[in-house]
Amino acid sequence: MTEQVKIVDHEVSADASVNPDTNTYQPDPDNILEVHNLSKHFDIKTGLFKTLPLKAVDDVSFFIGHKETLGLVGESGCGKTTVGRTLLRLYEPTAGDVYFDGELITEKNVRSLRRNMQMVFQDPYSSLNPRMTVEDIIGESLSIHHIFKTKEERRERIYELMRLVGLNKEHATRYSHEFSGGQRQRIGIARALAINPKFIVCDESVSALDVSIQAQILNMFKDLQEKFNLSYLFIAHDILVVTYMSDRVAVMYLGKIVELAKTNEINDNPIHPYTQSLFSAVPIPDPITARKSHRIVLEGDVPSPLHVPSGCAFRTRCQYATEQCALETPPFEDRGDEHYVACWNR
Repeated sequence: MTEQVKIVDHEVSADASVNPDTNTYQPDPDNILEVHNLSKHFDIKTGLFKTLPLKAVDDVSFFIGHKETLGLVGESGCGKTTVGRTLLRLYEPTAGDVYFDGELITEKNVRSLRRNMQMVFQDPYSSLNPRMTVEDIIGESLSIHHIFKTKEERRERIYELMRLVGLNKEHATRYSHEFSGGQRQRIGIARALAINPKFIVCDESVSALDVSIQAQILNMFKDLQEKFNLSYLFIAHDILVVTYMSDRVAVMYLGKIVELAKTNEINDNPIHPYTQSLFSAVPIPDPITARKSHRIVLEGDVPSPLHVPSGCAFRTRCQYATEQCALETPPFEDRGDEHYVACWNR
């Protein structure tokens, strides 16, 4: 691993730098994606002529290496899905920069870059067009990007994708309502793979499925990553699923990443009080170990994202909160071994 240096509020490798001749940022070639101080705010009407910014994502920075999976975990409403959608420009960012494969994503080049960036959505029931057959759903992006010249080549590619995700070619003429939830998610995965992307955002891709089906889909994601050298941003609220899938894990709370580390490191040594609470809630199958474990129960409710507390957003529920926590936002610092934490008192 190369030596780490800090640029703005984002940890990147020493290969990433600012070119002194052009004064432009040079992304690390080892990273497929780099996110710098990304924010997404939504204007919410609070009166006849009044609006307040809802800070769904607030100054978030991270990177994802080639063939790497970064897990993004947090409770509902913390901004995980908004991060994924903003990376792909399904939402226009309020602030910040996103570099994909060394290139800054802008309005001008996002269409060409999107061929290498795809998304598997959370709900397999609403993310598929009920008026389109499976063949049309999977092949739509092939038509948009003019991948094949003949219908026969296009159809063979669709059949190949269906085989990859465990579907039969006889399913091609059926509609999405004729399939189970697990099969629908397989259709969504085939659609994402159609144009050979390098990076896929998996947005709660197994949360709507039965546990047995979840395991099949998760193993499929791993097999596809190995086969096609894919990189994933794997978004979920289930810590067990995230730790199984991810090389590194980032924990979000109220629009901010509060902790980021390698999976084994954050599993064995969670530092931020919020991360500790999340891991303490994971069921332990061994009854003897479970009785010895200590469940950390957070007090109070999650503050409204329209009225985020000053300083550290977690301070209103934190047992370690001090006056400094209310006055200043804690910096996102490396505590050693690439374990980053935003907390004054831990």
